[in-house]
Amino acid sequence: MKKHLFLSLLFAAMLGSCTSESTPSAGPSFEEVVTTRRSIRHYDATKTISEAEVRQLLTTTQEAPSWANGQPTKYYVAMTPEKVQAVQELIGDFNKRNVQGAPVLMVSTYEKGKSGHFQGQATNEIGEGWGAYDNGVSNAYLVLTARAMGFDTLIMGMRDSEALRTLFGIPESETIMAVISLGYRASEPNRPGRRDLDEIVKFF
Repeated sequence: MKKHLFLSLLFAAMLGSCTSESTPSAGPSFEEVVTTRRSIRHYDATKTISEAEVRQLLTTTQEAPSWANGQPTKYYVAMTPEKVQAVQELIGDFNKRNVQGAPVLMVSTYEKGKSGHFQGQATNEIGEGWGAYDNGVSNAYLVLTARAMGFDTLIMGMRDSEALRTLFGIPESETIMAVISLGYRASEPNRPGRRDLDEIVKFF
């Protein structure tokens, strides 16, 4: 993302030196990205997202750290209306209503046995749980990058994993975690409250 932003700014600066026009805004700050990200359950069906934009999003998502840089997370992206509708039928009626209008639905998985292991053995008591950990970190990069690009997301855990496995041809060597919607918010949601910091942090 930084590379793309740098090149964009460099190009804009070069163009500005020739045209005397002002350099465009560099986009939202990291703080703005974090504080404006929401779990969106109401999408603007009039707006679309291109494959090139999804590729840019996932390329940046690949910068997420993982156990020994194993990069176990994979994404299966539904973009055609037929595939999006097929995924909608497999996430339950509640989530199906929530993602109406979202042009993209992604299934997030991770490869078994890559994270939390050394020479084929679990490194500590967490074991395979590190795969889910790495997947969560990747998903966090995804939703924050999406927000920086002007998109919105919803991470969903209610889904028919075996039906999704059949739909996308996902091998048994991968654990299916979440379905993530990608689109544009149709309205501004409220910000849920957060616990007091001293409830979740202890300094020593």
